[in-house]
Formats: sequence, C-alpha cells, structure tokens
Amino acid sequence: MKKIMSLCLILVTLSLVCAQERQRAPTLSQEVRDFISVDAPVIALTHARVIDGTGAKALQDQTIIISDGKIQSLGPSSAARVPEGSKVIDLTGKSVIPGLVLMHEHMFYPTGRLAIFNEMGFSFPRLYLACGITTLRTTGSVEPYTDLNLKKLIDMGRIPGPHMNVTGPYLDGEGSFATQFHILTGPDDARHMVEEWADRGATSFKAYMYITRAELSAAVEAAHKRGLKVTGHLCAVGQGRRHGNASCVRGVRSLPTAFAAKSVGCDDFGRAHAIPHRALACE
Repeated sequence: MKKIMSLCLILVTLSLVCAQERQRAPTLSQEVRDFISVDAPVIALTHARVIDGTGAKALQDQTIIISDGKIQSLGPSSAARVPEGSKVIDLTGKSVIPGLVLMHEHMFYPTGRLAIFNEMGFSFPRLYLACGITTLRTTGSVEPYTDLNLKKLIDMGRIPGPHMNVTGPYLDGEGSFATQFHILTGPDDARHMVEEWADRGATSFKAYMYITRAELSAAVEAAHKRGLKVTGHLCAVGQGRRHGNASCVRGVRSLPTAFAAKSVGCDDFGRAHAIPHRALACE
C-alpha cells in the first residue's frame, strides 16, 4: 500500500508540474501547491521499473530525466547521466507508468429518483488525479458551464486536476429520463446545440438514448464541420448490425456504452464490426 501511495504521489506531483509548464502558467495557487511534494527544474527518477503502456515487457532499473515539464530521457540506470543539481528520487522497488488517459468520464454522480445528477466539481478532479489520471474526456455533461470553468481553472493553475477535454451537454430527444437534459426538438435544434457549445469550448459531443436519426445526422454534420467528434449511447437510433451501420455512416466514432445485447462499433474508416455484449467500441 505504501508503494502504491508513493507512486500516486509522484504521478500527482509530476502531472501538476507538467501542466504548469504546458500551459506556461505564471504561478500555481496555494491550493495546487498543497498537492506538490517535489518542485525542481530537473527531476531524476532513478532505479525504477518502467511500464510504458504499450504492452511491451516492463523495463527494470531505469532512470527517467524530466525537465521543462517533459521527459527528456529514459534508459538503464547503469548508463544514465543525471544532470548536476537534479532532484533525485530513488524508486528502487517501485514502478512508474505514464499518466492515464481516460475517454469516458464524468464530473457528476446520480443522487435521486428524478434522475438528478450532482456535479462533483471539487472532489472528482482531485480523485482522478490521485489515481494517476492526467488527461480525461468528460463524455457527456449535465453542467457544461461548470465543466468548462473547471478546465479553465485547472489550466490556469488555480485548482488541482487532470487536463480536461470537455464534451458538450447530452444530445437527447423526446423520452429522455434525465431531469437536467435539454430535449431536442428536431435536427435544427441539434445543429444549433452543437454550434453553440462548440463556440463555448466543447471539443466533442455525446448523442444519447432518445436522439432520432435525423437529429443525430444534423449533430454529426455540425460537429464534423468544426473538426470535432461525436460519441454515442444509442438506443432509439437502433440496435443490431443494420442500425449500427447507420450510426457509422452518420459519423459516430465511438460507442462508449454497450447496447443491451450486442453492439456494432465503428472504426475510423466508418466500417462496422460486431462486438460482444458489454464490450466497448474503439475510438
């Protein structure tokens, strides 16, 4: 447990320092600095076991040199050249992994029978970061203003949290169960919703359970004109291979939530392929 906590602490520290360098924030707030245990121009992680996330065999006894918010070198500790003045952290017996990038996350949690979702804007960014998640996509928002403002505050160094890619409000149609959702009134409304929230900073959109085919087509067209992607939890559009093909033709690039029985996923070329029950489609 101590090893796991130490690794999480290192991940939190490095992700915060890297975020500062990436955004060129002039200062970090005290609220963020409370989470930082290592703050140095050059950091050397020595004698670590490195798992690179590609599926390759773990590398033993490696040294990682970090400066300017980036990994500058990685190699066997026996041959590593640690710059003079580096902050050296001995990770003997510990493992290092890349920051995790998650594609189906939320800043809310369900709380009531009326399908009310409470925004967890204080705790969730901290919890994601503490678990080693350094980048995430929200994949549907019930409080899009809050999500966008959280992203800005994180980028400015005001609050701790991972780099956020904010998905706009859910695109859902008549029959939606969620009290906080806007109910689309047709293709023009879907197009307008995508355009409005793209202007406000959303970088993707999520079609939801009761969107119609015409609304989905309009939303995808509007998103693609801006170089943005659409993901979907599609039920009203249809299930099975025939309807799944329709969603691919309409440009949905991922189906993060499986259908009840069998889903059809889409690859980047728009081809359909069957995936087993409860499997996830690829981005």
